[in-house]
Amino acid sequence: MAVPHPVTAEELERMGEQDFDFELVSGKLVPVTPGGGQHGALALWLGARILTFVEARALGRVYAAETGYILHRDPDTVRAPDVSFVSRDRPAGVRSPRGFIPGAPDLAVEVRSPDDTIKALEAKARDYLGAGTRLVWIVDPQSRQIRVHTDDGQVEVRSEADVLDGGEVLPGFALDVAQVFAQGE
Repeated sequence: MAVPHPVTAEELERMGEQDFDFELVSGKLVPVTPGGGQHGALALWLGARILTFVEARALGRVYAAETGYILHRDPDTVRAPDVSFVSRDRPAGVRSPRGFIPGAPDLAVEVRSPDDTIKALEAKARDYLGAGTRLVWIVDPQSRQIRVHTDDGQVEVRSEADVLDGGEVLPGFALDVAQVFAQGE
């Protein structure tokens, strides 16, 4: 029996033209289910707040869901956060490439869908951080908490009484966590 070869980022990109929705993890296709209304509302609202903050300060670029980042090569891993930011200090922070973005975003935001497990989202966070992402937010409307992962290995859980901040990645950015979850109601 022939063992299928690992899929490359370039092959995944060509599949996207056929309306497939996958991420690529160590050369293996992983189906991604479209999010529902709550997921979409939270992701868009967060993305809009991040975009407004970033544009006012000319800090770089903010990307929407389904923007693929090539996190690893041979075998390839391509992840697509729900919202992401790339600093202007990097090429994708100044000019958007036509295909997947090589390298990791500086900030990756994942909003938990009903069919997502925390374990799977934590694996995504490890992929991002291992590839150079400096800050990952896992937004969980089910628990109404945000797990904040930093590149120094720290994980903090923010609840509705707390403030979500941009740390060293987006200094000065802050949102009340309760306000974030009010957008998904």
